[in-house]
Amino acid sequence: MTWLHKLSYGIGDLGPAITANLLVFIFLPFLTDVAGLSPALAGQVLMIGKIWDAINDPIIGFLSDRTQSRWGRRHSWMIWGAIPFGLFFFLCWVVPPFGEWGTFWYYVVVSILFNLGYTMVNLPYVALTAELTPDYNERTTLNGFRFTFSIGGSIFSLMLGLVLSLLIKDPQLQHLVLAALATILSVIPIYLSVWGTRQPVKRLEQQRQATHTEVSLPLVDQVKIAFSNTPFLFVMGIYLSSWLAIQVTATVLKYYVVSWMGLPDSLFFLAALGVQGTALVMLSVWSQVSYRLGKKAVYYLGGGFWLITELGLFLLQPGQVGLMFLLSIIAGFGVSVGYLIPWSMLPDVIDLDELKTGQRREGIFYSFMLVLQKMGLALGLALVGQILEWSGYQSAIAGSTPSIQPDSALLAIRLCITLLPLACVVLGAILAYFYPITRTVHQEIVLKLEQNRK
Repeated sequence: MTWLHKLSYGIGDLGPAITANLLVFIFLPFLTDVAGLSPALAGQVLMIGKIWDAINDPIIGFLSDRTQSRWGRRHSWMIWGAIPFGLFFFLCWVVPPFGEWGTFWYYVVVSILFNLGYTMVNLPYVALTAELTPDYNERTTLNGFRFTFSIGGSIFSLMLGLVLSLLIKDPQLQHLVLAALATILSVIPIYLSVWGTRQPVKRLEQQRQATHTEVSLPLVDQVKIAFSNTPFLFVMGIYLSSWLAIQVTATVLKYYVVSWMGLPDSLFFLAALGVQGTALVMLSVWSQVSYRLGKKAVYYLGGGFWLITELGLFLLQPGQVGLMFLLSIIAGFGVSVGYLIPWSMLPDVIDLDELKTGQRREGIFYSFMLVLQKMGLALGLALVGQILEWSGYQSAIAGSTPSIQPDSALLAIRLCITLLPLACVVLGAILAYFYPITRTVHQEIVLKLEQNRK
């Protein structure tokens, strides 16, 4: 692949990264401290949206595997899904003139529609990894480009939020302007990615059509095949553990910085930038290290940095601002591994499936990986909201300033940002240890595939 092809693939994750990052870092605090929902209801908004997101993943993955269009089976979904994706993201940040329950149902409906648009764009996009190149190391490079734009988009969205928090004091207007700018910047790169990757995707599609006889299997049978693939189960577990640790930490971070550390919103954005900025730099570093040591060894190294971060956050006291920023930098070393390694493992699993079955089913594998990840996130984020509710967290009335929190709520915030992510990191390391596809094993798979195709 040329450098331009890799760049075009990577830019396709810019829009999903910007939107997902803002939703992860500030949507739950937005619902409680700007829209005025209780933590329990706010957590349920996130849970329902994620559960629907998980449900539509295998459906769209199944359909995208069978889509026939002059734009290709993945690109056509990206083209038609980009506008709804942007529109419903913007509506997530509108505060409706309803009571609490009317506001709750408004955000439930909008979240469901946004997650549908997100899946229409993002799932076919990530499935392109296995269709762009069959090379083991080049796939890691591709994911390096992808997550460079992913984390770069995340950093840009946080910088934009930081600037707007300093310029606009009205919380509702601040979030609305941020949403409008993020929407525009999220939709355009999707079309650029389609344009830049069309040639290599079309070429490989033609090659596979010449060497494969497609057999249409019912969705239930494809699910059975996917879940009978043991390495796939390990990759799902590794990704779920990594992503849950990242997302829960990110969701609670604003509560931690503002309520526990007693700092303004602008310093929350700076702490988040420390994490994402370090992760961006480390992506290329970890990618090179994986060439020498392998993907599993890199995952262990990243997990070690995660452990340091979580223990440090629990022990951190108000006033230790410099140490807080140091921990945010250390966290970036682990976050980048959570992004890079599981997604680099999945195309190898798809190659193994092709060797066993003779079929390419990127859509179904990517979709079910995302299904369990989103179901786990739905339960995890709902649990965070419920724990805050039980602890006595005080939501703000819509449009007013955030409330001062009781000691019980402060303790809950500290536990949520440390214990749950810590358990996830340990579980992910255990699963990575037993993951069976090494570099040598994958080389054997590729050789057998080449023989079968000939």
